[in-house]
Amino acid sequence: MPESKDTLVEAPIRFTANAIKKLNEIRSESDAEIAPYLRIGVKGGGCSGLSYLLAFDQKEEKDNEYEVEGIPVIMNKAHIMYVLGMEVDYEYGLNSRGFIFNNPNATDTCGCGESFSA
Repeated sequence: MPESKDTLVEAPIRFTANAIKKLNEIRSESDAEIAPYLRIGVKGGGCSGLSYLLAFDQKEEKDNEYEVEGIPVIMNKAHIMYVLGMEVDYEYGLNSRGFIFNNPNATDTCGCGESFSA
């Protein structure tokens, strides 16, 4: 039986409890109207060639849709191979605060951890 175009499958990435907590905080604390989906993917640039993309956005034709802990997540189909198996965390430390991308596909990363090569 063929799958429906709108069928949700398991996300190719996972978010830690801290990342989910922070994403929910951003959604609830935003004064402005934010887009309904969390986009995760990659874009060209950064000191290692590719940078991570994490932002609230609108769904586009080439996107796959997932749901992670109640958060609707979208990802361009072409980006899946770069982030498959990746874990997104959030650090609340005094010296280091922000999202952290633990990507098993990265062959090289930069010092800031926000760009990589695969």
